[in-house]
Amino acid sequence: MTSKKKDIRALTKDQLRNFFVDQGDKAFRGNQVYEWLWSKGAHSFKEMTNLSKQTREQLQQHFIINHIRVDQMQRSKDGTIKNAVRLHDGLIVESVLIPTPKRTTACVSSQVGCSLDCKFCATARLKRMRNLNADEIYDQVVAIDKESRLYHNHPLSNIVFMGMGEPLMNYNNVIKAIDMITSNEGLGMSPKRITVSTSGVPKMIKKMADDSVRFNLAVSLHSAIDEVRTHIMPFNQTFPLKDLQESLEYWYKKTERRITYEYVVWNGINDTQKDIDALIKFCSYVPCKVNLIEYNPIDDGEFQQASSQAINNYIYNLEKRNIVVNVRRSRGKDIDAACGQLANKS
Repeated sequence: MTSKKKDIRALTKDQLRNFFVDQGDKAFRGNQVYEWLWSKGAHSFKEMTNLSKQTREQLQQHFIINHIRVDQMQRSKDGTIKNAVRLHDGLIVESVLIPTPKRTTACVSSQVGCSLDCKFCATARLKRMRNLNADEIYDQVVAIDKESRLYHNHPLSNIVFMGMGEPLMNYNNVIKAIDMITSNEGLGMSPKRITVSTSGVPKMIKKMADDSVRFNLAVSLHSAIDEVRTHIMPFNQTFPLKDLQESLEYWYKKTERRITYEYVVWNGINDTQKDIDALIKFCSYVPCKVNLIEYNPIDDGEFQQASSQAINNYIYNLEKRNIVVNVRRSRGKDIDAACGQLANKS
């Protein structure tokens, strides 16, 4: 049963200050509570030890803290950690800690399920149940930061919005969460260490540019041929490559920041020279780099990893045109934590 009390983290600092003034208390109490909620990550009012018992009871009477809970944590043999995160209403999303020798990256979710219909992705098979609130996104990062410190002896260094859901379909809450993550009153992370990955929603890419966001943009591309991309990602029919191209040109004109294209090569789907040539042409529109991502099958269907020869052919042709290309080996496959595998099997 959901509480009728208001989630206190939906309030701004000014609203908290006003609450205490209305209660006949000092405004600075709002500052103290705000610090407990965000910088210190308090999950209950009892933890707010610099407040009087009467003040804590007053907060308890009016508000609730809808914090997440890590229901299950799985550790891969390669050090990757996957969290099954239970939300206040009982729904579950997954987030992942990806370690490398020099850094740890949090892969966080933005929706329960997904709004889009990419055929190769396990999450897309789950219907979108709701958007995550900003504090639920923030909490995933806080939980992974704690795990990074505990298991890898250093704070979280990077964040990617590549978990469950399409971030740009939950734009306002994603932006609010990033604002708090990068705020000195939150986690104080640099926006340069945050990447939002989208399947390509042109209108929202333009909005990000207009809003002068400071984080990085990645696009889940997978084909630069409309018919092929529509087969892989049916929503491409609504948001065709021409519209995506125009929005990315707009993004670069406004931000002067290059784009990362996430690209999986599948056997018999996008592994021909024609596919490579189309990608090279698409890369000519704005400064970019290409991440070739190892595919993680979600069944025995048509989407299967392309041959090493096909991958090498992509690398050779892209590098020949001076396009930066990296090959991303998947982590956490043994616990279904790799790209495209997040499906709440727990």
